Amino acid sequence: MLELFRAFSLRCTQIEEAIRLGDDQRVMSLDRHVEPLVEAILACRAANLLEVYMQLRFVSHLIARDADDSASVREYTGVLSYLLDGYFGTHAPDWRVPSPQDVRIEPPAAYVPDTDNGEFLNAAILESLPDRVAVLTRDYRYLYSNAANSAHLDRKPMELIGRHISEFIGEERFAGCARHKLDACFAGKQIDYTYERATGDGASRQVRCRMSPLRDAGGTVIGALIVMD
Repeated sequence: MLELFRAFSLRCTQIEEAIRLGDDQRVMSLDRHVEPLVEAILACRAANLLEVYMQLRFVSHLIARDADDSASVREYTGVLSYLLDGYFGTHAPDWRVPSPQDVRIEPPAAYVPDTDNGEFLNAAILESLPDRVAVLTRDYRYLYSNAANSAHLDRKPMELIGRHISEFIGEERFAGCARHKLDACFAGKQIDYTYERATGDGASRQVRCRMSPLRDAGGTVIGALIVMD
C-alpha cells in the first residue's frame, strides 16, 4: 500500500509542477493516471493498523478535496463506511447513543503483550500536539506527518507520504546524523538527542528530537515515531 501512496503523492507533485509551468498537455496526460491510483489505494487491503489509519485518512482527504461535488462526497462516504465495516465489522462502536437502560458496564480488557492495546497511533492526539510529529518507515520515508510538522516543512500532509527525509533535511545531515539515529531506533532503541537549527533571523535554537520504535501487532519494528520540540 505504501508504494501506491508514494505513486499518488509523486503524481500530484508532478501535476502541480506542470500547472505551475502552464503545460496543459502534460497536466492532462498525468491526470489520466490519478483515478486508477485512487481506485487501487481504496481497493488495497491494509496489512497493519498504521496502513488502516493511512487508508482511512486518505479517504477523508478525498472527501475534503471534492467537498463541492456532492456525488463524489456520497461515493467516498460510502467507501469509508465499506472500509470501516471491512476492518472492524461488528466490533466497531455504534455512533448512536444508547438509552440509559441499555448501557452495560464492561470490565476493563486485560493488557495483552505485543498487541495494540489502544496506544498504537492516536491520530486525534497527534494532530492536536504543538510539537512536530512524524512517522517514518524503515526506508526513511514519511508515512505520517501531523499539522505542526507539515506546516514547518511547508507541505500538506498528503504531499509528504512516501517522500524521503533527506529531501527536507539534506543529504549531508541525513548521512552524518539522522540515518544512524534512525537505524538505532529501527533496531529497537529509544533515541533522545538535541541538535541546532537555524532560525529565520540568522540565529539558532536547540531542538529536542525523540524517536520511538513503532511496532506491529507481532512486535516487529515497522517504523519510527518521531517527536520534535
